[in-house]
Amino acid sequence: MYTITDLFDLEHTQAKDYLSKFTYPWEALKGIKDFILALGPTLGEDYTEVSEHVWVHKTAKVFPSAYLGAPCIIGPETEVRHCAFIRGSALVGSNCVVGNSVELKNVILFDNVQTPHYNYVGDSILGYKSHMGAGSITSNVKSDKQLVIVHNGAEQIPTGIKKFGAMLGDYVEVGCNAVCNPGTVIGRHSNVYPTSCVRGVVPAYSIWKDNGTVATKEER
Repeated sequence: MYTITDLFDLEHTQAKDYLSKFTYPWEALKGIKDFILALGPTLGEDYTEVSEHVWVHKTAKVFPSAYLGAPCIIGPETEVRHCAFIRGSALVGSNCVVGNSVELKNVILFDNVQTPHYNYVGDSILGYKSHMGAGSITSNVKSDKQLVIVHNGAEQIPTGIKKFGAMLGDYVEVGCNAVCNPGTVIGRHSNVYPTSCVRGVVPAYSIWKDNGTVATKEER
């Protein structure tokens, strides 16, 4: 329930070939920067290199006060709104929203992802049509600074990495002001209640409630 094929439809990202090399999505985090640097020069005439190692599709809308740090790629029809802060190593797909005061760092956003208001997304991968409510964030470093372990019930999966925010599967909805703790993995079509503190693996078609109870949704 936490492999790349469990979580994502790779037809909805330019990182398809890159992600296909891995079993678990967090294995891809270390190489995002190098992947973007290799992909950028191959994008063709529909993209403009607006500054060194920053490629923006001609149909994307980037507001004047937004900051685009290298390397990054902004896909077709995507909006990067006022005061967005893309620190770098960010692949943003098509038809995405990177909203006001949103910070992105070392991330892959699949197509149609929305991070519209006051979100921090670091060392994370957000699947197709996933959405983060206002103020929701990914916490990407443990308070004790130890390596992140993914917890799936009694099972513990060492990742070998210190910085790991969250993996949101396709169609995940994260409620306002929720916190995804380091190593959070949320399966496809799942929902997180507002103000929740989420950790570990949340199965597909589930609802994480604000007291940590997980309910099962009916699959459609």
